[in-house]
Order: sequence, then structure tokens, then C-alpha cells
Amino acid sequence: MDKPAPVPVSSNPAPLITPEELPRWVVEEDADFIAFNKPGWVVCHPSKNGPWSSLVGAAREWKNVETLHLVSRLDRETSGVLLVAKNREAARKSQTAMERRWVSKTYWAILQGELAEPVLVDEPMGKAQGSPVVVKQAVSRAADARTAVTFFEPLFVRRGHTLARVTPHTGRTHQIRVHAQWLGLPIVGDKLYGPDERLYLEFVETGWGPRHDALLALSRQALHAARLVFKSPQFARTFAAPLTEDLRAFCQEKIGLSAEEIAAVENAE
Repeated sequence: MDKPAPVPVSSNPAPLITPEELPRWVVEEDADFIAFNKPGWVVCHPSKNGPWSSLVGAAREWKNVETLHLVSRLDRETSGVLLVAKNREAARKSQTAMERRWVSKTYWAILQGELAEPVLVDEPMGKAQGSPVVVKQAVSRAADARTAVTFFEPLFVRRGHTLARVTPHTGRTHQIRVHAQWLGLPIVGDKLYGPDERLYLEFVETGWGPRHDALLALSRQALHAARLVFKSPQFARTFAAPLTEDLRAFCQEKIGLSAEEIAAVENAE
């Protein structure tokens, strides 16, 4: 089948969020929180391009409030559950839980290659030496490398791909992507930790081009924050988000999963 069309997720300004689409991303809302299913092209933090250029800025405009508190964060190209607190007390409880590590996170990742069995990657990470990309990380044995632990569990392995459940036990920058690359199973669509890091630089400079189309099977990294579970004595809540449409389409068209199989993954605890 044809490759899914590229979506706008470059380092250039993203398209503005519209008032019509934002409510469709809400997966749960109450007096204290809004949980969004963030698409893979949306920036979390406010930017110079105005309130509708980021999720938290757009949410403030939508709710007509001066302050909302961003509890969790995701990279621009990572989709999935993102939590916003509506008031200071809700923000305090949830952020305290995050700081004290009373939180577990579950991701779904589509890996390039077949992971035969579950694996715990316990490999320290640090700055990627010699890379022209300043933000790039790597498995490292340097003195300043930091402990990084990630559990990968294959859910479906078909057609040269793996849909995996991923649980990070530490919270290092780009941790899942770095450990997937270390396994030799990079995340599909990853411009920085995939087949050629120059794809990232080219994308920043000129956007999607012929080399991206030739080397990447998806136009953004196939990483999705599926579940955010708070286990604080004062705050016990679970927030979840189903697969976004682009990842759902890839799973069906490229991996051969049925709608029922995808639903079983989404409904599993």
C-alpha cells in the first residue's frame, strides 16, 4: 500500500490549532484536569507564534482562562496522553507525584524490525559524541552518563515490524528512542535515531524532502504515550489515550493488524 502522507511536524512553525479541532482531542475532563490525546504535530509549550500555536496556549484560549498548568510533557512528534491541570491545587498534587516518581508511564512504539521477546534495556545515556545534532543522546560509558532503563514488550510482530508496549523506568531525554536504536530496532519514522541523523538536520532546514520519503516509512516518529498512572497516596488516577489515526493506519496497512487487535491493545491494562 502507499505510504501515509507526510504530516506537518517540522521544526518550522507548526500549523495553528483551530478552535474546532481542539475539543476533539479531549479524552477526559473534570473540575481539576483536562487530558488530551495530543497529535504528533502539536507543540506543548507556548511559542512566539501566538496562543493557538501550542496545546497549552490553545487550551487557555478555549477555556478563556489566564492560567493552566502543564503537568506532563511530550516531544513534538510524540503523540498521546497529555495532562493539564485547571487549578493550583490539582497542579500541586499531580506535580508532586511526578517529582516523587509516584507515576508510571506506558508508551506504544512501532519498531523497525522484529523483537522476538521482552527485553529490559539497562544502558546509561549521555550526549552523543561527534554528532552535529546538539540535542542527540546515545548509550554512553562516559563519566557523566546517567542511568537509563527501559522495558520493551512485543505485542504484535509482523511484516518486519513490531508494535511494542514500552515502559521507561527512568526519564532521560529521548530515552525510548535511544534504547530502541541501541537494540537495532529504531522507531519507525525517527529522523534523528533512525537510518541517518542528517535527515533530522535536513528536515529542520528545508522540511520533508525526497530523502525522507525514500528512507522513512512514516513522516513522524511512531511513538505514542498510551497511559499515565498516578499512584500517590493523595492522588490516584489513570489517564489514557487511544492510538492516533496516523499510527492506527500504519498498524493496519503496514503491519496487517485488524481493528479488533488494535482495540485489544488499547483496552489492555
